[in-house]
Amino acid sequence: QVQLVESGGGSVQAGGSLRLSCAASGSTSRYSMAWFRQAPGKEREGVAAINGFEIIRYADTVTGRFTISRDNTKNTLYLQMNSLKPEDTATYYCAASEDWYIIDFEENGYRYWGQGTQVTVSL
Repeated sequence: QVQLVESGGGSVQAGGSLRLSCAASGSTSRYSMAWFRQAPGKEREGVAAINGFEIIRYADTVTGRFTISRDNTKNTLYLQMNSLKPEDTATYYCAASEDWYIIDFEENGYRYWGQGTQVTVSL
């Protein structure tokens, strides 16, 4: 059983940056992992994913602004968010799967989820 804990959320002005972290309770070096977000009144959506082969995928809305990475020595997943926009405001969730090959944003493919961290971007 893997537990995921997100941190790094907060409030920032448009154009600013934040770095989210997701600390795992066990080794996740070959896990597929992803960041999702959910804005008020909207469905949860995938933002960025990285699988056990280090293949990376981004949602079109964040490509060029967000960067997903992982430090396997610390069992930690990161999301560097630059050039933030008000529409990035959401609760951000970390997710993980023991399957190495997952690189999509199908929620059912991820077994483990964190509790979320709030990101608020103001004008």
